[in-house]
Amino acid sequence: MAVLFKDVLAVDGDMQRGRFCSVRVEDGRISAVADKLAALPGDEVVEGRRRMALIPGFVNAHTHAAMCLLRGIGEEAPLKEWLEDKIWPAEARLTPEYIHWGTKAALLEMAANGTTAFADMYFEMDGVVKAALEAGVRCAACRGIVGDDEGKLREGIQLAETWRDHRDMVSVQLGPHAPYTVPPAAMRKICEAAAKRSLGVHFHFLEAEWELSYLRDELKMSVGEYLESSGLLDVPYAILAHCVWLDPEVVGAADFSRITIAHNPNSNLKLGSGVMDLTGLAARTGKIALGTDGAASNNRLDMWGEMRCAALLHKGIQKDPTALSARDALRMATYEGAAGLGFEKNGLLREGWAADLVLVDLDGPHYLGIDEDNAALFIVYAGSSADVRGTMVAGRWVYRDGQFPRLDRDEIIERAAGIRADLLS
Repeated sequence: MAVLFKDVLAVDGDMQRGRFCSVRVEDGRISAVADKLAALPGDEVVEGRRRMALIPGFVNAHTHAAMCLLRGIGEEAPLKEWLEDKIWPAEARLTPEYIHWGTKAALLEMAANGTTAFADMYFEMDGVVKAALEAGVRCAACRGIVGDDEGKLREGIQLAETWRDHRDMVSVQLGPHAPYTVPPAAMRKICEAAAKRSLGVHFHFLEAEWELSYLRDELKMSVGEYLESSGLLDVPYAILAHCVWLDPEVVGAADFSRITIAHNPNSNLKLGSGVMDLTGLAARTGKIALGTDGAASNNRLDMWGEMRCAALLHKGIQKDPTALSARDALRMATYEGAAGLGFEKNGLLREGWAADLVLVDLDGPHYLGIDEDNAALFIVYAGSSADVRGTMVAGRWVYRDGQFPRLDRDEIIERAAGIRADLLS
């Protein structure tokens, strides 16, 4: 299917200014970007009339999709209490079927708000990947590993083997949960397995302040020593989620060239975990993406909200309106996430790059005054998921004007509601 977007305002995180232009999509990729393009026979034509924007698809760099079934459970509790007393007992009742349908429910939410790829750490991950492929959305999947569990490690390795022929849509990482749930020897074993098989690692790191004392008092290590001894710095690539309490000096002293930090500002605020030193970290690495975390701790899977929150939060913390520009926030929400998850040539509006795109309606009063010079500013500060008119992955619509071409919305909502009721019964 070829699609021609005519007279749209193209905006991405690498452009110095937006551009009114036309964009052609063929065979899953952007084939042409020009001031004017003529429709060819058989083209689906989307008439922008300079009242639509076209942006890269959002990439949720850290989430637990099926946790949308647990939204609202254990609200307003600290991280450790929330996990141990509320979330983990509820998760013990989840079945493969429940996780599959929970992921589908999350995909409805993500597709409708412009998310075209997501990094998911959970369990029963074959069902998660199948749900993502049914929806037509890219997925970076990892089986969460807690403790020194050889069986879970084998599951993670098998997950990579099972989906290795779907690398255009699926990337697989190994998923040790966190320093406080995975013993050091097991962590080294996981990282060695990842390095041997050219896999990445997805890991929660320094989400809460008490983790610093855990490393110091229990493991007898500094943060830098832990990173070195764990093997995280030696794997082909890694996603470190949260990093709220990661000192920029540690990043400056280590080789972070293969590590992407996934910033989850709304979840960190809601759980009272603190605020990442984004400006300090960004001065030492450009590889910082955005994520929502699970819906049980956010409670949205809305990358528009993460992008806006990040851009505003750090301005306020630093008392500096230039702390994080709108363009950089857009880049974090798109390109940096895609690169960190292993999806190449994705996240920018360039010829030959993946046609993972979001069509944005600019007809609302909150877009009055948008132009090529301020396009990114309007998208980040005034825009919201309510403005999404279409979400495209690899040149195929996964959401269009309230409809989901590849998913049965009513069935998913009905099944998810039944599962939620069973979990709480």
